[in-house]
Amino acid sequence: MSEFTEEKVVVNGPADQNETIQEVEVPETGVETNAEADAPSEVSHEEVMQEYSDMPTPVPNTVVTGKVVQIGTDEVLVDIGYKSEGRIPLNEMGLKPNQEPKDAFTLEQEVDVWVLKVDDAEGNVVLSKRRADAQKAWAQLEQLHAEGKPITAEVTQVVKGGLLVDLGVRGFIPASHISRNYVDDLEKYVGQTLEFKIIELDRQKNNVVLSRKELLEEEYQKAKEEIFNTLEENAIVDGVVRRITDFGAFVDIGGGVEGLLHVSEMAHSRVKHPSDVVSEGDKIKVMVLGIDKESERISLGLKQTLPDPWDTIEERYQVGDKVKGVVTRTVDFGAFVKLEDGVEGLIHISQLSHRHVAKTEDVVSAGDEVEAKIISLDPEAKRIGLSIRELEPKPEVKKEVKKPEKVEEKPEDEELTTTLGDMFGDLFKNQ
Repeated sequence: MSEFTEEKVVVNGPADQNETIQEVEVPETGVETNAEADAPSEVSHEEVMQEYSDMPTPVPNTVVTGKVVQIGTDEVLVDIGYKSEGRIPLNEMGLKPNQEPKDAFTLEQEVDVWVLKVDDAEGNVVLSKRRADAQKAWAQLEQLHAEGKPITAEVTQVVKGGLLVDLGVRGFIPASHISRNYVDDLEKYVGQTLEFKIIELDRQKNNVVLSRKELLEEEYQKAKEEIFNTLEENAIVDGVVRRITDFGAFVDIGGGVEGLLHVSEMAHSRVKHPSDVVSEGDKIKVMVLGIDKESERISLGLKQTLPDPWDTIEERYQVGDKVKGVVTRTVDFGAFVKLEDGVEGLIHISQLSHRHVAKTEDVVSAGDEVEAKIISLDPEAKRIGLSIRELEPKPEVKKEVKKPEKVEEKPEDEELTTTLGDMFGDLFKNQ
């Protein structure tokens, strides 16, 4: 007969019944129970040491790939497949200013690291992410430099003489290579991500010099060639005001190509200074007035893109209307008065007053606000005649009463005092 052993098995009944214990006979066999089968097999110390000894030892001054397993405040542990994790000290993490390890690393992140030191006795490995990044950066820089391709980088700092960028290694941009034009405020570039051309590269001296100006110059030459080949007179184009001078403004019409917007072409009315109409950075529409390919000059106009107020002048003004305006300038023969932008009228010196006016300035001066009457209007010639005199009351003419002329009368009783002797006395004396 086969032998049996007794084993107590707890059988769960319905929720409202008490648990009962039943005795079940289980035949003994040579097969282990599931609990015994699942129990881990014992591994000897020798086997563990053999397994570690089979792991390849990291080679100093090489790059290996690992996985971040722990992030501390002053170190990061990385599993590189060795018997112990490698350690990245704080100064070898390659952190940016004000950056902490938790900002640059995440758990389970795969990272390339440079093996600095291996301590076989303790099994410690010191790693550097900063140097691994530098190795990759130099390889990329050398390839781009050989191919003549640009590189994109973020400007991190202003230093004496230029800017610094982060390329994995430090790159320097001289101030003279930041733009095609002189730049007086370098701080505005910090934080910007820009394209640069590599102009100097020396790995042994850890020297990388970049230029943004050379890239901009290449782009400018291409844009200039395209614009002079395709631009036509009377075309209306978009532009950006770049510089303002006393005689006008230079407007970028694409790719850094600039045209001159003369002060006389800014508005339909007279403009004292270009800054009264436009400011640097303004986006405007301008008309191409002239193109000189030989001298590479482009003339632009702004008023040509604006409605001409003289086209509808008769809708707003009629002869006999009373208007107000500001005297813009005085001349020998009268004064010009601005009625609205682009519309000026002339008050002739004879129309300044009923009385005789010797000098225009005796009645009005530039800047005076005056009220006048329209006495003539010629839309085609763009002329409006004004009069202040017409609004003044006419002076009264005083009639002069002529006094009768006095006639001198001789007195009737006037005695003759001349005698014959007085008249002929000498004749009688000679006889």
